[in-house]
Amino acid sequence: MAIVPSPDPFVTRARVRLTAILVLASTVIGLLYLFATAHGTVDSLGRPLGTDFSNVWTAGWMADHGRAPQAWDWPTHYEVQKQVHHDPAIPFYGWHYPPPFLIVATLLAQFPYVAALLIWQGMTLMLALALVRRILPDDRDAMLVALGAPVVLVCLGHGQNAFLTASLLGAGMLLLDKRPWVAGMLLGALVYKPQFAVLIPVLILARGNIRAFVSAGLTVAVLCLVTLAIWGWPVWQAFIESLPLTQHIIIEAGATGWEKIQSPFSAIRQWGGSIPFAYAVQGVVTAIAIAAAAIAARRGSMAVRGAAALSAALLCTPYVLDYDFVLLGVAIAFMAADMRARGALRWEPTWLAYAWIAPLFGRSLSELTHVPVNLIAAMAVLALALRRAAVLDGALPPWLRIMTRRVEA
Repeated sequence: MAIVPSPDPFVTRARVRLTAILVLASTVIGLLYLFATAHGTVDSLGRPLGTDFSNVWTAGWMADHGRAPQAWDWPTHYEVQKQVHHDPAIPFYGWHYPPPFLIVATLLAQFPYVAALLIWQGMTLMLALALVRRILPDDRDAMLVALGAPVVLVCLGHGQNAFLTASLLGAGMLLLDKRPWVAGMLLGALVYKPQFAVLIPVLILARGNIRAFVSAGLTVAVLCLVTLAIWGWPVWQAFIESLPLTQHIIIEAGATGWEKIQSPFSAIRQWGGSIPFAYAVQGVVTAIAIAAAAIAARRGSMAVRGAAALSAALLCTPYVLDYDFVLLGVAIAFMAADMRARGALRWEPTWLAYAWIAPLFGRSLSELTHVPVNLIAAMAVLALALRRAAVLDGALPPWLRIMTRRVEA
């Protein structure tokens, strides 16, 4: 989130900067405490350092020791995690990724666990920060506000891959027109996180960029063929066979916790809705999100397209966790860039401030009140991006533009 001239007197440069400094200080102190009080690879709460990174490093170790297909077998994977951390009571973190991500996991497993965690989080965070700097090159506070974003603390605490996901999708949208072949490669690499890639073909085709479409397809094919060349069909068979278990236990039964999964599907389930109804709502929201992002991609400015794509990606899957909202942070940076260039519309700074701070309390508030705080933030940013595309770029049909002006008035 950048600091822009604001029509909202509450969202000021000084307040945004102070909040970012306080959250960043909390992040540094919290992480230092976790590592200082850890015993080997286990923190003081009995969890692996980086929690979710445990399944990544373990899967990479298994692949490096000729056991790649067994990474998707939960009991076997858990037994190896216990050995890795020398703790029979360590919590289990399942491996649900497609085989292309096993390439990254295997590379990381060449290092000791803690070193691999630091390398992984440090390098991917730097990629995300470099992207924000590219989006907002002239904003002197952009790095502070990006580093101080609460979602950075959430992602670092979980050792997760959201920095990489946001970097690939954000950079792909940034380069889509100027460097279509490179953009396609970046977007195609999201095959490792397919739930966030579902809208990519639509966005590329909405721009009419055939080169990027071909490049993305070739990248997906190459990554899949590399996994077949290294490990053969058994890894794909193991992944495919693990999908029903992931669907039923993690997504439909909410074993991870509804408050952590901030999707339309999860919200309906948390409110007591049935699985079919939750899927129906998720399908409607997904269709609307893809349509909105496609409209922005067709006629909106580059920054508006980026904001719409990253916020819509969070709405297109039933399985999105709070650390994944790093994508929303990059969407906010795109919005801020467009606001600096063309001015802020009413309520934009307020809603962007809400979206920036939401991951700090989104999980706990959702658990207490069943209000999907982060989901609301993603919907708000997509709505703001679509409004900018409509008001400033004429991206909607005339009858919808009239309705948008009336709402704005």
